[in-house]
Amino acid sequence: MPSNDVRILLQAAVPTAAVGAIAAVVSGVVAGGKGAVGALVATLVVILFMGVGLYVLQRTAKSLPHLFQAMGLMLYTAQILLLFIFVAAFKNTTLFNPKAFAISIVAATLAWIGAQARAQMKAKILYVEPESSKGEKPEKTGHSS
Repeated sequence: MPSNDVRILLQAAVPTAAVGAIAAVVSGVVAGGKGAVGALVATLVVILFMGVGLYVLQRTAKSLPHLFQAMGLMLYTAQILLLFIFVAAFKNTTLFNPKAFAISIVAATLAWIGAQARAQMKAKILYVEPESSKGEKPEKTGHSS
């Protein structure tokens, strides 16, 4: 991954992990050890889903820029649906507190989206390729008459 992509990933993952840690402490106090485990699992799921999504989106932007916006909308929709499916699949689990898990997954998702939006706005990403510094003239592409 180029340095901008890694920077954006870190700027989104670190605040999400911090929100997850806070959620784990609060869930641990309110719901006990199973609440803390649920919050930690939720945070890991969000970081994994959203991190993979960001990676796929960045790869799409580089290889198929004309599909970037549609891919972004489809990707975020799919991520939210997968998170809902994940919450529904574990709603009756005894491994951790499902309410703490669900609340933590929502909080971590909102933290990721906010942090990623902030990171994208602060990133200085060129949207136009600068001219070559070698002084080479561009090749002619039109008629040569």
